[in-house]
Order: sequence, then C-alpha cells, then structure tokens
Amino acid sequence: MGYGLVKVKGREVSLLDLGVLKPGKVKDSYKKLQLIFNTVSGLISKYQPTDFAIEAPFFGKNVQSMLKLGRAQGVAIAAAMRHGLEVTEYSPKKVKQSVTGNGNADKEQVMKMLQTLLSFKDSSQYYDATDALAVALCHHYQSSSPAGKAGKGLKGWDDFIKKNPGRIVKK
Repeated sequence: MGYGLVKVKGREVSLLDLGVLKPGKVKDSYKKLQLIFNTVSGLISKYQPTDFAIEAPFFGKNVQSMLKLGRAQGVAIAAAMRHGLEVTEYSPKKVKQSVTGNGNADKEQVMKMLQTLLSFKDSSQYYDATDALAVALCHHYQSSSPAGKAGKGLKGWDDFIKKNPGRIVKK
C-alpha cells in the first residue's frame, strides 16, 4: 500500500512524503489491517493533513484480491475518519487524467510526470507510492478548481440548481 503527501502553500505544491507500507511479512491478516490503520494514523498525526483522498478500487477477476484490497482501503479510510478527515475517492482513470492528461497513462508515465511536477528522484520501485502521490495531486487539482468546488457533493443538475439559484440566467 502506497502513500503520498503534498504540501500546498498558495499556488505552490511540494512533496512532503511518499512511501510504501509492506505488511506482507506479517502473517496474521488482522495484524496487517492493524498495521495499516496504525501507519495511516501515524502519518496523519505527524503531518496534520486537511484532506484525505484515496483511489477507488478497480474491479478485477480475483475475488480474494478484491476482498483484501477493500479491507485495506476500509481500514485506511477508518483511520482518516477517526482523525476527523473527510474522505474523497477518485477513479484510477480520473487520477491519471488529472496528472498526465491521459486517462490511460501507465504507471511509468504517471511517475515521470510527478517527478517533473514535484522534483524528486526515480521511484520506479515504488509505483504504489507514486500512485498514491498522484491521488494526492489529483485531489489538489480537483479541490482547487472552480469546477471541482462547484460540483462537490451534488446529485445531478436539479441539486446544482437548488444549491446555486443565483447562477440561473433566464432569457
């Protein structure tokens, strides 16, 4: 499981931390989940983020892998919520589109773009970390864009109109 944290100051975005948690050495699956929870909680306590974003799971053919991924993500989300953070989820395609301009970019293209934008050394052995960093950057782009703010929490055009009556132009 990768993690990536960015610092936003004005219009400047910089890398705070990135890494990979590898609970594979822990045999007990519940202890792995506890390790994920404690690590995410520790990162939140250390860096005091204001937002928490995570990549939505993509649906594969291996049901056991999906179950393990869902549990791991659920524990990470629970840790964020325990610290009072709102959780935002982005599809893999949305993350790639936001960072590279191409929703079908591969992991190497995403990493290279992140290196260019955030000035860090090659991390090809940490694709999980750069994937997580891409989610953080995607969240920054989405939440700082007027379109991203306007559409947050809306349930379609009717909801938008109800919440934005001053934006209706009658001719």
